[in-house]
Amino acid sequence: MEQESDMDSVIRQRIRGLRLARGWTLDALAARCNTSPSNLSRIEAGRRRIALDQLVPIARALDTTLDQLVESTGDEDVVIRPQPCDAQGTTSWLLSRERSLHGVTVAKMRITPDRPTDAEHLKVHPGREWFTVLSGTALLRLGERTILIQEGNAAEFATMTPHAIGAQDGTVEILTIFDHNGERTHLRDGGGT
Repeated sequence: MEQESDMDSVIRQRIRGLRLARGWTLDALAARCNTSPSNLSRIEAGRRRIALDQLVPIARALDTTLDQLVESTGDEDVVIRPQPCDAQGTTSWLLSRERSLHGVTVAKMRITPDRPTDAEHLKVHPGREWFTVLSGTALLRLGERTILIQEGNAAEFATMTPHAIGAQDGTVEILTIFDHNGERTHLRDGGGT
């Protein structure tokens, strides 16, 4: 047999690892993906080529996607090299990949007192937001309320309340997690990446 590629080896390890994590025998997985246990054993052991028509039912039986089963193992899939994006009073760095599998976006934001937080700049959208203050003091406007969040503290709130995050007494840096609606509102439409 030809020397197998590194990717084939990774796929085989993933299949075996997912099967064992579920506590399934070869027989149990084979029954779920409509193949023989000996065929599945040869696939896991590298004694049989992996074909796409075999991977689809195996991925489905393991409750994963074909993309996850065959995703690259190179550093480019692990290391994120954020680029700063500036808007009025805000610099944002996207720390997660676009269209994250988990439906959330992680960003670091540096906010100066120049970022407007008056009534006309309050945003409303479905979902929730969470952030933690890395340095400085954040000014959180939630409707009529103004809440100061100190370094080391975090805030979580429903985003159907008109809201904005600003800086109190100097620059503030935060780490924030948005759902899809929050990302679109705050990073794409509202000033950021």
